[in-house]
Amino acid sequence: MSTRKRWAIAGVCTIVLLCGAAAILGYFRPSLKTYADAEGMKMKFKTEGTSFLVYEEEEVWKEIFVKGVNLGATVPGHYPGELPATEADYLRWFKQIDEMGANVIRVYTVHNPVFYTSLVKYNRDKGQDPLYFMQGIWSPEEQLIERQDAYDEEIVQMFRAEISKAVAAVYGDVTVQPKHGQASGKYKTNAGKYLMAWHVGTEWDPMMVENTNKLHKDVPRYEGSHFSATEKASPFESWLASLMDLTAAEEIKYGWQHPMTFTNWVTTDVLEHPGEPLFEEDLVSVDARHIEPVDWNAGYFAAYHVYPYYPDFFRTDKTLQTLPDGNGGYNTYKAYLRKLKAEFDDMPIMVTEYGVPSSIGISHHGPGGKDQGGHDEREQGQIDASLTQDIYDEGYSGAILFMWQDEWFKKTWNTMPFEIPADRRSFWLNVLTNEKMFGVLAMQPGKAEQIAIDGDLSDWDKIPEDEIYTWPGNAPGVKNMRLTHDEAYLYIGMELEEAFDPAQSKLFIGADTIPGGDIPEKELAGRTLEGGALETLIQLGNEDESQVTIAPSYDFHRRLYGQEGYWMLPEEQEVKGTADDPVVPDGTFHSWKLAISLLMNPPDTKFAHPFVDENVGMLMRGTTDTASPDFHSLAAWQYADQVVEMRIPWMLLGFGDPSSLQVLDYSPLKDKRDFSTITADGIRLVPWIVDRSELGESANPISAETMNLQEIEPYTWELWETAIYSERLKHSYYDMQEIFQRLPEP
Repeated sequence: MSTRKRWAIAGVCTIVLLCGAAAILGYFRPSLKTYADAEGMKMKFKTEGTSFLVYEEEEVWKEIFVKGVNLGATVPGHYPGELPATEADYLRWFKQIDEMGANVIRVYTVHNPVFYTSLVKYNRDKGQDPLYFMQGIWSPEEQLIERQDAYDEEIVQMFRAEISKAVAAVYGDVTVQPKHGQASGKYKTNAGKYLMAWHVGTEWDPMMVENTNKLHKDVPRYEGSHFSATEKASPFESWLASLMDLTAAEEIKYGWQHPMTFTNWVTTDVLEHPGEPLFEEDLVSVDARHIEPVDWNAGYFAAYHVYPYYPDFFRTDKTLQTLPDGNGGYNTYKAYLRKLKAEFDDMPIMVTEYGVPSSIGISHHGPGGKDQGGHDEREQGQIDASLTQDIYDEGYSGAILFMWQDEWFKKTWNTMPFEIPADRRSFWLNVLTNEKMFGVLAMQPGKAEQIAIDGDLSDWDKIPEDEIYTWPGNAPGVKNMRLTHDEAYLYIGMELEEAFDPAQSKLFIGADTIPGGDIPEKELAGRTLEGGALETLIQLGNEDESQVTIAPSYDFHRRLYGQEGYWMLPEEQEVKGTADDPVVPDGTFHSWKLAISLLMNPPDTKFAHPFVDENVGMLMRGTTDTASPDFHSLAAWQYADQVVEMRIPWMLLGFGDPSSLQVLDYSPLKDKRDFSTITADGIRLVPWIVDRSELGESANPISAETMNLQEIEPYTWELWETAIYSERLKHSYYDMQEIFQRLPEP
């Protein structure tokens, strides 16, 4: 036998052996049990009565409680349409989500192909215990709000095209050409067997729904092959039925059926809310009961986004004050869930968004302290877990938490006016914007893993020298001061001549960014400040007085909501500061406040709605060292002997965008609504220490020190176009892990 023949035979044998090994591995690899009807149509999930069912390995249908998280499509420094997440990101997140005890991920829109290939790869060896996903189909939201007509021909075409794309993407059967703000690429991986359900559309603008119903009141009800509108359906609900029918028709081409729902929220729920002050929050209903599956064995369920603080009726509607919360108040969230569930006695209902953020900023108050913001990570976890328990206890079929990861690009109504330019939001983390921090996975700014606020500056020595600025000035009692920054904070590390004692003295640091400002006469206590004035003032002392305050002439809150803007602050309160805190005790500057709810009166509202604000400039003393049992995610400063260490959020210092050194200026508001910015050279800081005997009405100033701002070089930095960040599982992750793993199946 020739050498060539021997090599040929050896090659054939090798191929046979490899093929055999592959066959054996494939045979023993766990497979996912699915149901197939007589026509070969496959199902893994379906609804029956009020239950959501899964087809088990034992070839039986079993009721399950859906536990999951909503997953965003982006990371810091990017917007959702850029879809920058990689396979490594997805595989890491899937493992963490799985280990949290979730059984599903909800995505709002079509992700890039890497999402689907990564999920299939992750699930490859998980057999009957894979991580499923719920595929959202994004509606033409902006066009719907702009045109106020769901039947607009272009809107219908756009939505139908998005549905077709989504179904084909899930089944790995489409190539999507690049388009700004949307996923694209070759979808070749079939992820259909890991799909749990379809989630069609976005939260519906009530004015748009009402206008659609008026414009098309004579439209015949939709009767489809798989979904139809009932006789009670409104024109908008009939429109929805047509889109769900299309989704079903597109999916059935691939031999599969999955349960289906459409997105809904409290604003367009099926209940009446006599205690809601805003007409638009109780204007119109979108009723899942007015759409029915016709030939869709996988079934259909209702889905709602339900938060404990919005709309305002969670605080103001006495009809929800029926279930004591054990703390002297009422659990209006649980009461609402009970009333809503009672309406759906023949179909499953899930809460597919809920939760609270771990931010400094707050934008709505909720009963029992369940506010939209103002929580540290432990509070966030405790509240999220309690909401999950309420959803489970009230007989819902699922709870999908908002949100997996923090999202820097997000905006909130009460900080939007100050984040300028708006198109750079994703480059920095504004911890005053609560919407950015709903995640149980923290997306931390660049220095978070390098600097722990704990009163120990040894970790500063490990930071590259070119990232540390040594303050060049001189101040009595201050030995030295170092500065650095990241995407969320200005960090200040100080060594004093003597040990700091808040009971005996207060530490002040004035901040000057642009021409203008005010002189804090009372806080200076006999000292003189020359060469300019201050925009903001950091003051550290006792727990109830440590805060960032703002110059009266610079006060964003007063300018926007006072006579220069919306005129919601009474004149006497404008002059003094704000309603509950006219001026900071023993101070000249104002508290740094955010609006929580606006002043509204009939006939614009059903009843009077007072103006409410909150001091968000308070600085909590504690540690950000995650290894410490005293870790507090909102801690801003700490001291130990002669060391004082702090991190100050950028917006509290007047920055509209630190990544481009944009600072809000003193210009009159445009149209009494809009601020403008100016590029700062940096930030000048001037510290001084005051003995408490020098402050207050019986003050006895003992210092005649003169401080000149112009003698201090500003701390400045290069503009950044890339966000540096790190990931960390929050304490709230482990609270959700505990309850997700503890909850039994129904």
